[in-house]
Amino acid sequence: MARRVVITGVGMVTALGNTAAATWDGVKAGRSGVGPLTKCELPGIAPEISIAAEVKNFSPEPVLNHKDARRMDWFIQYALVAADDAMRNAGLGGLQPVPNPQETGTIIGSGMGGLISIMETSDMARDKGLNRVSPFFIPASIINLASGQIAIRTGAQGPSYAPVSACASSNHAIGEAFHAIQRGDAVMMLAGGTEACLTPISYAGFAAARALATTYDSPETASRPFDVKRSGFVHGEGGGVLVLEELESARERGAPILAEIIGFGMSADAFHITAPPENGEGAALAMKRGLRSAGIVPEEVTYVNAHGTSTPVGDLAETRALKSVFGDHAQKLAVSSTKSMIGHALGGSASIEAGVCAFAIHEGIIPPTINLTDPDPECDLDYVPHTARQAALDVVISNSFGFGGANTTLVMRRFDG
Repeated sequence: MARRVVITGVGMVTALGNTAAATWDGVKAGRSGVGPLTKCELPGIAPEISIAAEVKNFSPEPVLNHKDARRMDWFIQYALVAADDAMRNAGLGGLQPVPNPQETGTIIGSGMGGLISIMETSDMARDKGLNRVSPFFIPASIINLASGQIAIRTGAQGPSYAPVSACASSNHAIGEAFHAIQRGDAVMMLAGGTEACLTPISYAGFAAARALATTYDSPETASRPFDVKRSGFVHGEGGGVLVLEELESARERGAPILAEIIGFGMSADAFHITAPPENGEGAALAMKRGLRSAGIVPEEVTYVNAHGTSTPVGDLAETRALKSVFGDHAQKLAVSSTKSMIGHALGGSASIEAGVCAFAIHEGIIPPTINLTDPDPECDLDYVPHTARQAALDVVISNSFGFGGANTTLVMRRFDG
């Protein structure tokens, strides 16, 4: 029999705050973390895309000293601070050696990795010569070093790697960590994702792909999932880490339990490099597989945290996928997109959203979709507009999809003891 897996801690670094508690408070309040872009300049690019869901007032101390921080890209720093937050909230005392190192693993995904370090080092090497490249450049920028650095600091000797599937990366990380505990490869996993790539080249690439928001009244209203005026996603950054534990291990140490993970589904669109099929077939397949993995029927689901990026094609395809999977029950679902508040943190988004779902289940609060003032007639589900809603949440799913056609669905439920 597969072992039961629970969430005992959540850590976050987002545009709404540098802890899970601050982020969740912002989500419940329906507050936008989007504002003018301050972390780089975009010469020669349309000025309307110069907005971002930036992490603000971030310091890696006291988790990292100044010397160590200088040797790491920001995406790794975000992951370490989020891991420290998660471990504190799980009653593990922060980013320090874990009680059972050989039975603990780390899986931290990212879509872009150390793009900031890559750009800065490339510029420096061009100007000053290749012999000036730091020996820390590679370990500062390769994607698996977020997971590796957490493993080093916690002594975790279990599975340690980094899934890379664009904006589905951290859902893959959590799903794989869930499976690792289920099959007995670990009793505890630190899992999630991280991203820090607010760079000119990233903006230029997404702008060329016509993926970014360009039409809005103010930066705070630019991310408007399911609204008829949505024009693209808001570039963001940040990360999240969850502490997943085998149930009996969590009970033995008296850990807080926020929610239980009961299923995970994934699929490939096999369709296009950036766009989903209009009918959302691949997303529907991931949801069906997630429900089958959990051993539940669609009518048991009460809330869906949508991928909901605020792109015209993506939001409509996801709505159609939900209708395909849930049938008449789709009209009874609460569906919302937290990207309306925290923007799109790419490979870090799914871990933040999974943490939000754990809090939503634990506190019985459905996050809102802000900026939904003029709903798209074809997006006609209950998207919880503007204001959070109190409700008992028995089963929740969190969708995350990525370029290349990667689709993932994480299934959680209220822990029944």
